[in-house]
Amino acid sequence: MSARVSDYPVETGATVRDHGGNLSAAIQRYGGSRCNWIDLSTGINPRPYPLPDFTPNDWTALPDSAAFDDLQIAARQFWNIPDQAAVLPAPGASALIAQVPGLAAPRWVKIETPTYNEHAAAFANHGWAIAEGEPAEARVAVHPNNPDGRLWRAEELVAPLTVIDESFCDVCPDQSHINLATRPGTIILKSFGKFWGLAGLRLGFAIGDPALIQQLANLQGPWAVSGPALKTGIQALQDHEWADATRQSLAQDTKRLDQLAAARGARLVGGSDLFRLYEVSDAAAWQDRLAHAHIWSRIFPYSENFLRLGLPPENGWERLEATL
Repeated sequence: MSARVSDYPVETGATVRDHGGNLSAAIQRYGGSRCNWIDLSTGINPRPYPLPDFTPNDWTALPDSAAFDDLQIAARQFWNIPDQAAVLPAPGASALIAQVPGLAAPRWVKIETPTYNEHAAAFANHGWAIAEGEPAEARVAVHPNNPDGRLWRAEELVAPLTVIDESFCDVCPDQSHINLATRPGTIILKSFGKFWGLAGLRLGFAIGDPALIQQLANLQGPWAVSGPALKTGIQALQDHEWADATRQSLAQDTKRLDQLAAARGARLVGGSDLFRLYEVSDAAAWQDRLAHAHIWSRIFPYSENFLRLGLPPENGWERLEATL
């Protein structure tokens, strides 16, 4: 019988924080220079949004409050955020993940695993305990989930504090739970690093209960988002044509990756149009083989068979096909 994600016990807590990326460790072990590696260990779009033309003032001046307001407006329009919900730009979704558990008194939080492990680590750092069953005072759901792409139903996302991480949801906007942002105690997180491929820009958004969003705003203080991030975010969120074209190209590349993996004996477990999770006979051996060709992939401490691959850049397909 083929394995399922739920078949594997997964550790949670502040001490287990493995991630994709960390290309420096791969280079140290397998050699080569960074420019010659293809990093498929993350779910970052390999065709990033083109950066605007920056001026010296973008780098030297304090971030402008009017630009901050313009970014909020652009976010509202792009994600169809309800008027009753508040929106807060922040220096990356990770910064918000670290702060959200401090918005309520620590008790029990339900986080079904496997999933992005920074949520459990953040709640543990704030004194929360992981609930094995219902009920719980807080609920976290990554939607679509990382690494298996699970989509959550609205009725599953109910708790006094509900966190819906939609970092990968821009590839499937019709699945977004943005309408739930009007519910008391609900926060929806958005990442700018995944779909737009600009992880180094450090831009994210918290959307939801105005009281909670104001608490987050108070925690991060003024000028949390840099001038270049404000400028890029405004332009990108207003560029609906780029977003539509990108969704189409990502979907095509995902089909190509699935066909390639299947031809080499990998079974698709799940994923999104930014990353795919496959079941293979020996994930460590697959990662090692790819790494010798300077292609970095993602394996997991809770499974010997799960391999996650992101999409390669246009000039990386030939090498990936030859290595697999």
